[in-house]
Parts: sequence; structure tokens; C-alpha cells
Amino acid sequence: MNSIAVVGAGAMGRQIALHCALHGVDTSLTDSFAASLSAAEGFTREYLEGRVAKGRITAEQKQGALAKVRFEPDLGAAVRDAELVIEAIVEKFESKAALFRDLDRLCHSEVLLATNSSNIRGSRLAALTGRPERVLNLHFFNPALVMDLVEVVVHPQVPQEIVEQAVAFCRRIGKTPVVLRREIPGFIVNRIFRALTREAISLYEEGYASAEDIDTAVTKGLGHPMGPLRLLDTTGIDVSYLARMDEYTETGVESAKPNRTLKEMYARGDWGKKTGRGFYTYPGEGEE
Repeated sequence: MNSIAVVGAGAMGRQIALHCALHGVDTSLTDSFAASLSAAEGFTREYLEGRVAKGRITAEQKQGALAKVRFEPDLGAAVRDAELVIEAIVEKFESKAALFRDLDRLCHSEVLLATNSSNIRGSRLAALTGRPERVLNLHFFNPALVMDLVEVVVHPQVPQEIVEQAVAFCRRIGKTPVVLRREIPGFIVNRIFRALTREAISLYEEGYASAEDIDTAVTKGLGHPMGPLRLLDTTGIDVSYLARMDEYTETGVESAKPNRTLKEMYARGDWGKKTGRGFYTYPGEGEE
């Protein structure tokens, strides 16, 4: 796949787009909010300049990446020449459903449509299109410019040749793909992560230990590179809350319901690093 489009210029979408551009893929990034697209362009230039300053890439590599990515406000124009479209918008099914209906209408029949959703199954979105065999999950991890893994999640209507195309694309851009051949909410990593964070939040909200000590126990006792509460702040309290609510709404399983603390933090807008406050405070940070 030589040409892709990424829909959604937030923290994940802008990084996925830049990562693909750095690996030589013609990439268009689009967003329905002009401010988000402008911020993504600023982030891209700042990130690349920082990498040059640190000696991680050359000035030529920076210019090469900038030549490979374009910031396109019009959805139709952004996806016109794409062979693969990756959706990275808000983690709400209704919003994604509306977008996939539009993508199915705007993209030619051979285009693969992928959702970066960390929880919503691709088959739910595939059912809204006329190409269910070409809809799947490509779940990148935050920060996408750093994290190596991509979960490729398929449903029964996706043929093996499409799975192989998706896996080959992940490898082309330097990622390590793992394939889930049966869908389940939360996939692999987030199901394990939710079990860990559910217990960590319970310990915190019931007053057994501070956020700092819980995170220290996990990093020093289990060898994790980051504690679960700090990681929640990094990936976004809003993302975790909405994903858990989606799973709970779909399955009715009580253990999927977000912890009380997570619900309260979401309602207050304490969404972690992106808003400057979560389980920890982040001076100088704020909403994008």
C-alpha cells in the first residue's frame, strides 16, 4: 500500500500519519475541526525539527517526511487516492458509524477501511458498509511514534488475503503486528490492561495507597516500565472511560463497567496529560 489516509488529527491520528510518512508512505491527514488539523501540522513540524536537533534523523529525512504527508480539510479529497483509510476519531460508536457510512460512499470498492478503535469491533462497522470483507481493526498504541505493536483484529467475513495485506502494511511501516482471528471487546492488550487498572483504581479510590505508591509497586515489583495510573493519564482517561462504557453497554458484563473514580474524572474533564490533570498533575499541559 503506497497511499493511505488517516481520519482524525488528534493525538493518535497525527502520530499514525507522521509515522507512515516517515516510512515513505504517501499520507493524507484530515479532520472535521480546522483547529485540530492546524495543531497536527504544527506538531508534525515541531516533532521533526526536534528529531533533527537531537541527531535522530537528517534534515533530508525531515524534508522527505514533510513531502509525504499533507493536511487536507476535505474528507473526500483526503481519501480520494487512498488504498487504505485508518479512522482515528473519538471512541464513540455513533460517530464512527457515521464516518464509515461516509467512507463507504466516498472510497472506491477496493479500499480497505480500518478503525484504530481500542475496543469497538470492526464487524459492527463493517455491517454498515457494502464492503464488510474489507473492514477490520488496526489498533495502534499511544504514542504511535514509539510503540511497536499493532493489533490486527479480523471478523469471519475478512478473507486471508486481506489479513495478509494488513499484516504486510504494518511490517512495511516498522510495526510488529499480532492477529486476533476472533473478535472480543478490548482485544488482547486492553483486556489485560483493564484488569490491571481496574484493580489499581480500586486500591486508589478505597484509600489503600496513593497513586504514586501503586505505580511504584507495579514498576518495581512487576517490572512494568510505567505504572497503571500514570499510563491511564498518558493514554487518556476519556479514551479508557468511553471504551469501558462501550463494552459494558454492549455486553452488560458488570466487570466491564468503569470504576467510580474513572467516571468522576471523565465528568470533570480530568483526562490526564492532555488536559493537565488526571491521577497526577502536569504543569504546562492542557487540552489540544
